[in-house]
Amino acid sequence: MSTQEQSRTSADCRRTARLLLLLAVCAAAALVLVFVGTERGLALGGEATPAPDWSAWPSDVQDDPDLACLKCHQERGLTMTFPSEEVQPLYLDAEAFQQSAHGEKLDCVDCHRANRRYPHPLPQFATQRDYAVAQYEVCKRCHFDNYTRTLDSMHFEAMSEGKANAPICTDCHEAHTMTPLHESRLRVVETCSTCHDEIYNDYGESVHAAALQEENPDVPDCVTCHGVHNIPAASSSSFRQQSVDLCAGCHADSGLMDKYEISSTVLKTYLDDFHGKTVGFYQEQTSEIWPDVAVCTDCHGVHDIKEVDDPDSPVIKENLVETCQKCHQDATSNFPSAWLSHYEASLDKSPLVFLVKWFYQVFIPVMVGGLALNVALDVWRLARNR
Repeated sequence: MSTQEQSRTSADCRRTARLLLLLAVCAAAALVLVFVGTERGLALGGEATPAPDWSAWPSDVQDDPDLACLKCHQERGLTMTFPSEEVQPLYLDAEAFQQSAHGEKLDCVDCHRANRRYPHPLPQFATQRDYAVAQYEVCKRCHFDNYTRTLDSMHFEAMSEGKANAPICTDCHEAHTMTPLHESRLRVVETCSTCHDEIYNDYGESVHAAALQEENPDVPDCVTCHGVHNIPAASSSSFRQQSVDLCAGCHADSGLMDKYEISSTVLKTYLDDFHGKTVGFYQEQTSEIWPDVAVCTDCHGVHDIKEVDDPDSPVIKENLVETCQKCHQDATSNFPSAWLSHYEASLDKSPLVFLVKWFYQVFIPVMVGGLALNVALDVWRLARNR
């Protein structure tokens, strides 16, 4: 290679090196600008706005950063409008928030982290519901266990199917004024009623609701039977099978039932009859099969359960045939007489059944014992005659 060619190559290399160095400097400068812009915040028009400097605020704001938020958000007319033309009120009742479950534990920016910048970046969502669905995952930062339970619920399944109104955390627990639901079981029922109003009306006519109105702790509310966060589909075969145990949770508790003079043998007597034995068989085999036999709710109702002596109860004698005909279409007026209800046979209740049962309980052991004695004597005779 000639000296001239070597000089030309060397010059090309220097130019390439300078170009690469310039690109590297530009890239570094861009990264610095992005970092500074992110830290300081950018207004929607692109103008950088300094992040709040708490040291510049009065001492009361330094002690409680929420006061800076409340300077605006205590204005009742403050609103935000979505592209859908829905208007979102931005007023916050500070006293109600302080009395809520989060009042003494969280600051505003713990949940609204994007709003550390001011002016606040507007949420890029078309509707209020889109914004709420996007925001509710903030809850999992503190309540991760409960959040993961909701992923197995029928509510999350509805959301995954694209149903916009499927319940999310803030639908049940509210956003800024949440209080522990266990403090009032009536509030639990009222919360569920916002979506399930027809069921709420049915439940309101039940014996359980009447007691719950008096804040009786012994009766079930919605979550007693359906769970809290991992709510299963009540139409599933597994829930139908488990419904017997759900009812038995209270009605097989002798201490609880004795308070109300109600028999606690209902589970035992149910499992002793045809219906119960069939359900028990399915429970032992698989939860995927729908047991096509009567469970508690088929006879007593689901949400509108009445006292057994209520004229409208489906299990009162006058209505029992009609109840049986749901499954046994050819049932006649004497069909229920073959069933002992939930009573155990006794001299007072079904004396003939009790006496037959007692006879066999004595006769069979005596018969088996006599046969065993006969065999033993025969063996002894054979051994002696050898």
